[in-house]
Amino acid sequence: MILYPAIDLKDGQAVRLLHGEMDKTTVFNDNPAAQALEFVEAGCEWLHLVDLNGAFAGEPVNAAPVEEILKQTKVPAQLGGGIRDMATIARWIDKGLARVILGTVAVENPDLVREAAREFPGKVAVGIDARNGKVATKGWAEETDVMVTDLAKSFEDAGVAAIIYTDILRDGAMKGPNVEATADLARAVSIPVIASGGVSSLDDLRGLKSCGAPLNGAISGRALYDGAIDLKEALQVLRA
Repeated sequence: MILYPAIDLKDGQAVRLLHGEMDKTTVFNDNPAAQALEFVEAGCEWLHLVDLNGAFAGEPVNAAPVEEILKQTKVPAQLGGGIRDMATIARWIDKGLARVILGTVAVENPDLVREAAREFPGKVAVGIDARNGKVATKGWAEETDVMVTDLAKSFEDAGVAAIIYTDILRDGAMKGPNVEATADLARAVSIPVIASGGVSSLDDLRGLKSCGAPLNGAISGRALYDGAIDLKEALQVLRA
């Protein structure tokens, strides 16, 4: 399992939100590139980046700090937030991004996901953010009637590299991930699934690793910043 340290970007700073609410923000670092280097020096193999402003705006807003992270670090990075057309996807991949994450557009324009996955094999992931089993879009501000598993299954034949599943009610709350729902999703599809939301301890990582489903990895943010998870120790746990 891969551990993906999260750097959520709001107004050019590395922050964490509580339950995805933009007015419940904690700033952890006003230099996101320095934060990324800290994670890389601790041994991480990937970085998970989110343009929070972009998710609401529908277009990239925090491009400058993302580009600085890509310049200064050598590990692959995935980015979500405000990526909703082929031109933006191509631009980010040209700048060295290893993987784009398509969230809102996966619900509103699934054909774009398929086109992008064909055009950029291995470089397109689908971000599925859910509240009570139903998909939420536009920076989690809008809830749909689409069920998580139905959306995931609809991309089975699309060549999607990964599905990033976030339980919104767990995100940033330090209450543990929704292991059962994540494992159920991973069993329901052949696409690699990455767990997100609520990972707050080494025991949480152990629980995901031993859940009986073939998870690709887990994303953690606040717990790494708060010191609840030591990144070097976490990497050892997941590689054991």
